Amino acid sequence: MAAKAATTKIPVVFLLGEDPVRLGLVASLARPGGNVTGLNLFSGEMTAKRLEILREILPAATRVAVLVNPTGPNAETTLRDVPPAAGAMGLDTRIFKARTSREISDAFEALAREQPDALLVDLDPFLTSRRVQLVARPN
Repeated sequence: MAAKAATTKIPVVFLLGEDPVRLGLVASLARPGGNVTGLNLFSGEMTAKRLEILREILPAATRVAVLVNPTGPNAETTLRDVPPAAGAMGLDTRIFKARTSREISDAFEALAREQPDALLVDLDPFLTSRRVQLVARPN
């Protein structure tokens, strides 16, 4: 966004997990126009698909916890898309928010108490960077 605002002459290439049209970066996906173009990972659109895959892996799951970084680039989309997608599959979801390592630990303490059937971790740079903590969490 800052690069787009700073220049109209220098080409700007982006890599996003959000919709660049909705963000106002480009006019359309087919014809971005101007000096801005890039790649959209469509991670927001993948929320329902990720829940479907989780359901295929664990067909008996009914309660799914979702770990989201509330300050992350995909948080808004995930928080918007998870409840209706999960509801359509008959899944009960509980959102846990973590933007620090300590908050991840706190979320796992709550998960230990609540015993969900599965955990879906949002596609987020911070959470990905904490993958060792997420996998090696104490039981």
